[in-house]
Amino acid sequence: MKTYHVHHILVKARFEAEDLLKKIAEGKKFSELAKKFSTCNSAAHGGDLGELKMGQADCDFEEAALALPVGKTSSNPIRSKFGYHIIHRIK
Repeated sequence: MKTYHVHHILVKARFEAEDLLKKIAEGKKFSELAKKFSTCNSAAHGGDLGELKMGQADCDFEEAALALPVGKTSSNPIRSKFGYHIIHRIK
């Protein structure tokens, strides 16, 4: 079964995600921002969700994650039923 590996930052509001995207563009470390701002349990691990199997995540999240090239971060907030995500694809 196909898997993919991503880190993410989850916040409640779009404006929060947009502010974090600006910080990333300014050179702030993704993992540090995840630890400080993400509301997901993965925050303690820098936003690392580990290896995800196809169909395991929210469909909007998964679609956005798989569209990203490896090593890239989403340029816009991704909305899911959990809130707004910034996704960084590892694999």
